[in-house]
Amino acid sequence: MKNLESIAMLIDADNTQLSKLEAVIQEISAKGRIVVKRAYGNWRKETLKNWEEELKRLAIKAEQQFDYVSGKNATDMALVIDTLDLLHRGLYDAFVIVASDSDYTPLAIKLHESGVYVMGVGEKNTPVAFRNACDEFVFLENLNKTTDNHHGKNAGKSGGKKEMEAAETEEESQSDDMREIHKLLRIAWDKYQENDGYVNVSSAGQYIKRAKPDFDARTYGFSKLPDLIEAFPRKYSMKRYRGKGTVTIIAYKCL
Repeated sequence: MKNLESIAMLIDADNTQLSKLEAVIQEISAKGRIVVKRAYGNWRKETLKNWEEELKRLAIKAEQQFDYVSGKNATDMALVIDTLDLLHRGLYDAFVIVASDSDYTPLAIKLHESGVYVMGVGEKNTPVAFRNACDEFVFLENLNKTTDNHHGKNAGKSGGKKEMEAAETEEESQSDDMREIHKLLRIAWDKYQENDGYVNVSSAGQYIKRAKPDFDARTYGFSKLPDLIEAFPRKYSMKRYRGKGTVTIIAYKCL
């Protein structure tokens, strides 16, 4: 994915974690330049009393939205209206919706249809419809997460093949989701392999993101996709070779 030049980030304070706010900005900043940072909420609420200092520190504009009816907030509607207003200005190539609420699914679909890049950031319990309406979805639980990379290439150095095969058995027995990742890796290999039978991991990763927007290697305990693939030596053969300049290409083939 190309570097994004103008990102608008909109946060539903009622549907995200204050403790993860800085990590969210760091994650999005790796994609490109954030030019709009807004957080929406009724700041008079007791549950949002700790947000003020963090919003000031991170230079996030606080948008006040009062509750018009007791027991029902209007934050989501205010966020949607402002997002569409920003979209129609034609200044932004990406929008980030920080929330875990399925109510934002129509908004994500509308943004996607308009041709901009759409990111969602929310908890793992975010409904799948919202996650799949985005080009990319990041789980809050994966941010600031220290991944134990013993399943990756470091395991190959210290524990050898037996340890890696044990990791493979453990992962497959615990996760139906992991089996889906293996399926997508095989599809990517079928579609994008070169004449030597190997496929660039980068190409496979882009395909998996399109097919499963909430894919993140950190969800499965790996820092990057190559580490995940390397942890399953009975399924994949890997190789590394020099690309242009100092770039190292990592590729795999299914066994």
